[in-house]
Amino acid sequence: MAPEATLKDDTGQLVVKHYAGPTWEAPDGSKVTGKVLRQTPNAQEPDSIPLLLLQATSTGGTGLLARTRYVQRLNTLGGQALPQACTQEGLENRMPYRADYVFLE
Repeated sequence: MAPEATLKDDTGQLVVKHYAGPTWEAPDGSKVTGKVLRQTPNAQEPDSIPLLLLQATSTGGTGLLARTRYVQRLNTLGGQALPQACTQEGLENRMPYRADYVFLE
């Protein structure tokens, strides 16, 4: 199981892609990979993925994400994996979710 998400701004423009690592990559080529420091259930939406605080373990490029030290995932809605395991080879289960991501220098 791995994340695959497109982060957009308030106008719907692509800002960052999120994928396994966990890694976030901006269109300018800058990126950050992190490790989880803290994970907390979302008390407001218990059936949603948890809130996270991650510390950057590596960064790349010179753009938007190059100086990121921490990433927060807040205000999550949805995204919980199905309770049963996927047993059919090649089958994907995508779980939609919404969240706010904050990139801190």
